Amino acid sequence: MKLWTGRFKKQLDEAADAYNSSISFDSRMYREDIRGSMAHAAMLAAQGIISEEDRDAIINGLDGILSEIESGALEIDMSAEDIHTFIEAELTDRIGAAGKRLHTARSRNDQVALDIRLWLRNAVDGIVTRVEGLMKVLCDKAEQHAATVMPGYTHMQRAQPITFGHHLMAYANMLERDRERLLDARKRMNRSPIGCCALAGTTYPTDRAAEAKALGFDDICHNSLDGVSDRDFCIELAAALSILMTHLSRFSEEIILWCSWEFKFVELSDAFSTGSSIMPQKKNPDIAELTRGKAGRVFGDTMTLLTVLKGLPLAYNKDMQEDKEAIFDAVDTVTMCLDAFTPMIDTMTALPDNMRKAAAGGFINATDCADWLTSKGIPFRDAYKATGELVARCIELGTTLEALPIEEYRAICEDFDEGVYDAIALDRCVAMRKSAGGPAPENTVAEVARIRAILA
Repeated sequence: MKLWTGRFKKQLDEAADAYNSSISFDSRMYREDIRGSMAHAAMLAAQGIISEEDRDAIINGLDGILSEIESGALEIDMSAEDIHTFIEAELTDRIGAAGKRLHTARSRNDQVALDIRLWLRNAVDGIVTRVEGLMKVLCDKAEQHAATVMPGYTHMQRAQPITFGHHLMAYANMLERDRERLLDARKRMNRSPIGCCALAGTTYPTDRAAEAKALGFDDICHNSLDGVSDRDFCIELAAALSILMTHLSRFSEEIILWCSWEFKFVELSDAFSTGSSIMPQKKNPDIAELTRGKAGRVFGDTMTLLTVLKGLPLAYNKDMQEDKEAIFDAVDTVTMCLDAFTPMIDTMTALPDNMRKAAAGGFINATDCADWLTSKGIPFRDAYKATGELVARCIELGTTLEALPIEEYRAICEDFDEGVYDAIALDRCVAMRKSAGGPAPENTVAEVARIRAILA
C-alpha cells in the first residue's frame, strides 16, 4: 500500500510504479531508517504527542524488524515503493494502530534527508579509516626508504635527485588533506533535518534538538525549506571523494610506469597483478589501472549531483531521488579502490638498485654543480651557464658529470677544483637538501613522525 493513498482513485500504472520506486537502492538505509524512527518515537512520547505504551510498541517492533532483517529472517520486499514504506507497513502489520502513529510530525521528505545523512556519516567514517590505513602504509614504506635515492621528474624528464621515501610522503601529504576534507564535510553533514517535515515544519510541540542529540547530530537544520530540499552535503562529499580519487589516480599512473621494464623501480606482488591470455611473460598492474579508470566514475557522480540540483526550485522535488544512486556509487567506488589499493602498496617491493641506476643518468646533479660554483662567489646565472656547457660536453663525450675529468671542468671555468666531485655525489646531493620539506633523509623521517602523530 502507498503511504499517499486517499487522494487517488486509480492505481499507479505498473511501469510508472517501477519508475517511481527507489527501494532497489535505498534499501541499504534500513538501519538508519529504523534508528531514526526509534528516536522519533521516543521524542514524540517525551513531548506527550503519543503515549509511552505506543512508544514502547513502536521501538520494540522496530527492534524486531531490524533483528530479522540482519539475520535474514525478514526479506525486504522489493515491490515496496521505498525502504521507508516497507518498514512502516511491516511495523503496522505487527503492532497495529500504534505503528500508524509513528509518522506523526514528520514527512518522508525530512525522513529521507535524515536517513541519507546518517548513512553518509557512517560511510565517511569508514573511508577516513581506510585513508588513514593507506597513510600508515606509506609512512612505513617511506621510513624504510628514507635514504633510497631515485630521480625526481619534471615534464617526465629526470630533474633532481630525491628519495623514494620522499616521493611516497608526497602522497601521504595529499591523503592528509583528503582526510581533512572528508572530516570537514562530515561536520557540515552532521545537522539534523528531522522535524522540517514536508517543507514547513509542524504544529505539534516537537523537540527537534533532543531528537537530533539522540541521533548524534551536532545541530539541527535551522530552516525547514533548506532542511528538506538541499543536498549540498552530498555534493561536498562527492567533491572530496573526487579529489581523493585524483590523488589515487596520479599515484596509480606512477606505479604503472614504475612497474614497466622501462623503469622497473618497483615490483608488485603476484597477489595484486594479473597476466595475459596470450603473452605468458606479462605481469599487468591491473589494480592500479582500474583505480586510475574508476576516478572518472566518481567525477561523473559528482557532476550528476551538481546537475540534479542546479535548477531545482524550493522545496523538495522528485528529481532529488537521483541523489542516492550517485553518492552511493561514489562511496562504493572509493571504498572498493582503497580496499584493493592499500594492500597493493603494502606488498609492493622497491628496487633501489634500479632507482639508483636511473638517478646516475640524466645529469640530475647539475643544479648541485651550479650551486657549488655559486658558493665560490660566481653569480648563479654564470654558474648555471657554465654547468650547462659541462652537460653539453658530457653528452659529446658520452660520460657523466661524476666521470668528467677535472681538466674539462677547468677548461670551462677555472674556479672548479676536486671538491666539485663531493658536491655532485648523489647521496650528498640528497643529504644536503635539508630545507623544510626537502628530500634529506632526516626530513623524511621527521615527516613520517608528523603524519603518524596526526593519525595517533
